[in-house]
Amino acid sequence: MEDIMQYTPGDRFVHRLSPMTKIIFAVGMMFAAIFTTNLAILAGLIAIVLIVAATGGLFRVLLRQVPLLIILGLAFVVLTILTNATGDVLFYLLPDGLLPVTTGAILFAVQMALRFAVLIFAFQLLVISTQPRDLVNALYTLRIPGDYALMFLIAIRFIPTLQREGARINEAQLSRGYFPGGGVIGKVKQLGPVMLPLMLNSLAKADTLGLTIDMRGYRLASEYRRKLTYHAADAGVILLVVIILAGVAAITFL
Repeated sequence: MEDIMQYTPGDRFVHRLSPMTKIIFAVGMMFAAIFTTNLAILAGLIAIVLIVAATGGLFRVLLRQVPLLIILGLAFVVLTILTNATGDVLFYLLPDGLLPVTTGAILFAVQMALRFAVLIFAFQLLVISTQPRDLVNALYTLRIPGDYALMFLIAIRFIPTLQREGARINEAQLSRGYFPGGGVIGKVKQLGPVMLPLMLNSLAKADTLGLTIDMRGYRLASEYRRKLTYHAADAGVILLVVIILAGVAAITFL
């Protein structure tokens, strides 16, 4: 199993960008996705993020999130069918006119799925193309308090840690002969024996990590920021973000 939200080493276009530039790109894409409901624009934002990822050899890494996006899309479809009845009725899920599936519900579900795709792809591109120390240094440069910057970094680093720990616990349970069965029901039953020890181990690690941070004086690191350097490529990416935001604002609000 490959780790998610894990820095991928490289020396290509995306990796050479300043971490501040990558933060501006990710935040810009997120704001553009939030403020528009145009499906073509949302699809274009996804394409832009994937193209930028491809310049750093990270295209396939982002595509690993497609199964998650499919699940989110189906969840949005179910949720909107139950809560949104606007638009023309396409068909009914149950007899006697119960649970109508409308065009408004489908449209809203697709909008939300595309919007989440932009958010997930942009944020993951920032994380997997930036070394943790550079990302934290950029947050310090933005005057983010040291505690919040460390909290952000630790939360990101805990994701692959929890993934590996969960896989080990699951393998340990299977080696002891625990097998709740196949299918969806079996997967659900399998969560219990994995989640409880995973939560207990995470709490123990969090306590140890907090003590380690205090003992090594990491809270004072925000006072010793390293100077960020920018190149022509950074100016080009920032200009691209400005053009995208201006275009989205013009189409949406004018």
